[in-house]
Amino acid sequence: MVTSEKRGNIEIVSFTLNKLDALVADEVREEVSRLFNEPNSRVIINLKGIQYIDSTGFGSLLSILRSARNNYGTLKICSIEPHVNNLFQNLRLNTIFDIYDDVDECIKSFS
Repeated sequence: MVTSEKRGNIEIVSFTLNKLDALVADEVREEVSRLFNEPNSRVIINLKGIQYIDSTGFGSLLSILRSARNNYGTLKICSIEPHVNNLFQNLRLNTIFDIYDDVDECIKSFS
């Protein structure tokens, strides 16, 4: 469901599913929030392949962001599919999250 890859001191989280909804949102939140147990963690959530996010999924992303900020970590999001990106914009979440086009651009933004 959630896979993680480390590049330097940045953890990149990807998904093996195409929906972030009520069925998986709590598990995703718990797994990704754990990455912020260490202060100053840097995490990228790669949403490539996620075709649908419901309100519970967005709530989980906001909860993960709160965990990051509470532990002085940094959370960035990349590779949002067009339909899901429209939802981010309609909900104005693009003003809350740092969003990048792809993983490489996102990694460079940490420099």
